[in-house]
Amino acid sequence: MAIAMSILRQKKALEEKDRRYLWHPFTQMKEWMEEDMVIITEARGSFLKDIRGRWYIDGVSSLWVNVHGHRKREIDDAIKGQIGRVSHSTLLGLTHPPAIELAERLIKVVNSRLRSRDSGLTRVFYSDNGSTAVEIALKMAFQFWRHKGVKKRRFVSLRNAYHGDTIGAVSVGGIETFHELFSPLLFKTYKAPSPYCYRCEFDMRYPKCRLHCLRVLEEILRRHSDEVAGLIIEPIVQAAGGMIVSPPGYLRGVRRLCNKYNILMIADEVATGFGRTGRMFACEHEGVTPDILCLAKGITGGYLPLAVTITTEELYDAFLGRYEDLKTFFHGHTYTGNQLACVAAIASLDLFKKERTLMRLQRKIRILKEGLLHIAELPIVGDVRQKGFMVGIELVMDKRTKEPYPLKEKMGWRVCYKAREKGLLIRPLGNVVVLMPPLSISVDELKSLINITMESIREVMS
Repeated sequence: MAIAMSILRQKKALEEKDRRYLWHPFTQMKEWMEEDMVIITEARGSFLKDIRGRWYIDGVSSLWVNVHGHRKREIDDAIKGQIGRVSHSTLLGLTHPPAIELAERLIKVVNSRLRSRDSGLTRVFYSDNGSTAVEIALKMAFQFWRHKGVKKRRFVSLRNAYHGDTIGAVSVGGIETFHELFSPLLFKTYKAPSPYCYRCEFDMRYPKCRLHCLRVLEEILRRHSDEVAGLIIEPIVQAAGGMIVSPPGYLRGVRRLCNKYNILMIADEVATGFGRTGRMFACEHEGVTPDILCLAKGITGGYLPLAVTITTEELYDAFLGRYEDLKTFFHGHTYTGNQLACVAAIASLDLFKKERTLMRLQRKIRILKEGLLHIAELPIVGDVRQKGFMVGIELVMDKRTKEPYPLKEKMGWRVCYKAREKGLLIRPLGNVVVLMPPLSISVDELKSLINITMESIREVMS
């Protein structure tokens, strides 16, 4: 009893300090102040433990980053071993073994997975997170054309796109809830239709539409090809847009159009990379190799911030010259290529091979798909979208008309709060309940996740 009271006092003290000092991301702090906070103190495998000793399934992989589970011995040991040598030194004017080894490993795995023709992707530029990886890609594409003597300076992106929260990344974003407020700060871009089949803006149905959204994209590229430096896309799944899965052939069509109109294709695989869609990279599903590839989130297995922007040799060569030519890519971050993050990423790549992660994942994807079929039958579930271990369950007021719930209803959050009571931590995207567990989750744990999600939706309905 005394121990329990001590824990409660500790929890209360931490909650008071949190309310006094912290400002949480993507959180309405007025409402946060009234919540019973979940304070995480420990983790193991697919579970997180709160200060009261309760364990929860980590249903969104700690925001889409955890791959092999928490406290994975091999990654723990790699980081501890590196701390005994050096934890950080700059890549500006220096180099170090972990950054070199990881770059080589990434180039090999990317090209083998994407079956790249010609030289494929050959150069790795390090940064810290998904937004910076995208900012780098945009600046590289812009400067590439300048070095070529071509005045291309615009970008094409999709509606419902999310590429990060820094100004350049927001400029190519397309989610009004997140981005509209900042429009006076942004640079001009061209927006193409999202391949959002459930809410098609042309009121068409796939496959009868014959990818009409792709034809509209082509018209944009045809009209503006002389000024468009690059097209940026989240391959296969627009994650933060609501787990929107593009129809078959769409991504391949985008690659074809970029080739046709001489536009650099930038693939933002920050969310989709490292097994999330059932393959190492989402581009694999349609045999596409981009000109620039952005990776982050799962790259270190969910341990440390790290991102990479990977380019072709042609793009890299355009930046070569004498010091006085000022062709240098003037961009960098303090912790670029940090040793601890690099060794974590190397250990994570080793685990993919050692534990045959992707092969073992396929059965779990099928189990998840079967469970989602039952969830799709619920009266307030309008659409269930899945690609691998990326799932979006869209809740609607009327299944026939697809009428969404108003924001004030907080239906997505209400489901997630119910799930929390039952031992599952998940987060919604508006009316879309998101499931994205660690790839290492066991079959029994996965079935629990599915059952809790279904029960939570049912209880919110009643």
